[in-house]
Amino acid sequence: MAKAKIHYECTACGAEYMKWEGQCRQCGAWNTIEEALPEVLSAVTGVHAAGNAHRTADYSAQIRELADVGVNEDIRYDTGISEFNRVLGGGLVKGSVVLLGGEPGIGKSTLLLQVCQYLGESHSVLYVSGEESARQIKLRAMRLGVDTESLYLLTLSDAEAVCSTIMETEPDIVIIDSIQTMHISGIVSGSGSVPQVRECTNLFMQTAKAKEIPILLVGHVTKEGSIAGPKVMEHIVDAVLIFEGERYQSMRILRAVKNRFGSTNEIGVFEMNDKGLSEVKNPSAMLLDGRPIGVSGTCVGCMIEGSRPILAEIQALVSKSNLSSPRRTATGYDYNRVCILLAVLEKRLGLYFGALDVYLNIIGGFRLNEPAGDLAVALSLYSALMDKPIPETVIAFGEIGLGGELRSVSNAALRIQEAERLGFRMCILPRQTLKSLQTERFAMQLEGVSNLKQAFAVLEKCSAQMKKDT
Repeated sequence: MAKAKIHYECTACGAEYMKWEGQCRQCGAWNTIEEALPEVLSAVTGVHAAGNAHRTADYSAQIRELADVGVNEDIRYDTGISEFNRVLGGGLVKGSVVLLGGEPGIGKSTLLLQVCQYLGESHSVLYVSGEESARQIKLRAMRLGVDTESLYLLTLSDAEAVCSTIMETEPDIVIIDSIQTMHISGIVSGSGSVPQVRECTNLFMQTAKAKEIPILLVGHVTKEGSIAGPKVMEHIVDAVLIFEGERYQSMRILRAVKNRFGSTNEIGVFEMNDKGLSEVKNPSAMLLDGRPIGVSGTCVGCMIEGSRPILAEIQALVSKSNLSSPRRTATGYDYNRVCILLAVLEKRLGLYFGALDVYLNIIGGFRLNEPAGDLAVALSLYSALMDKPIPETVIAFGEIGLGGELRSVSNAALRIQEAERLGFRMCILPRQTLKSLQTERFAMQLEGVSNLKQAFAVLEKCSAQMKKDT
């Protein structure tokens, strides 16, 4: 038998090379070129063996009009966790393959075991583990209170044997923990390598589509936070969910970065406790719990995650630097964006941060990605520099341009309604956004501003009125 020809592929862009190289010439990434065995892979999956036989087959009879394709109403499984359902787009779709990634210890296996408790009441669930023994899974299930009788365990890492078992037993839902531990015996490279992960994922995808069985795959992440393995693995699956959160913070955020059956803007918020993960119905109240009163450098902003408005506290600290190059630190906010806002504040308003250390933090382990948080960040930096507290009943949102102007943001009504519900009485927002609102609908005071200078003037006026009242 002829020896399989070895070649190398870049895990970032898929470029092929005849020998290993340190840097990919196509995408410029370092240490992403790994060994691949295309001939052996195709033989294992059956593509090479059956490809020639079916290459000339006529599949025209399988062509169907879109209107003739039926969709059953009962196409989704309710997971029993509303936050999980929200991220999935309404539930777990039959025949779908969902990849759940996150750092070790973030709560991936915990969440899936809790889902098993609800699904096991009316469906059969097969939990396949390549990392833990059945005894270890049982101990964790006892801690989480999972005692359903329809949960079946299989400790096996052979992907082909797992798929054969699924085809024979036909469970309603399958969980694979994790995809990096699965392997195909015909592939020379070890478990977790690019060829193994790619072909195992493809094998599970074909099984899920053939039997209309949803399969949940647990995936590890790299130190950069992306899912370990080739990018093509993320293209194969139907949905990619990422668990975010700090190891020493109780809040966990489940975010969809790809979803063929729902929106990728929705997030699910959980809190980790001794009984596992609990849903957070009101993330804003949790993020604002324990907020300091009468302290400078803190401001509340509102961001939109999918269809949900979330209020988050932004804290800034400005202090004299003892270093030749002042320190700039941002946690939960884009560092480059902070540098831009500091430059705008210095150039357009004459605020000097050049010899000062600047620290910015989003409380609760939340990450603020939306540009609408720029105004709240700028106000917190101004408050920290001037050592003037912002009234606790003030909220702000708006995007800042390089000229110091305030740009319009979307979903302003949702943001204001959420702020009103939590007791805020004043909102500083872009003037263009205010013009598009029906102000009579809101009980709180709305202050529309065109630039940062006007925003700071409103803040000074509000602080002066607060001192007068006290």
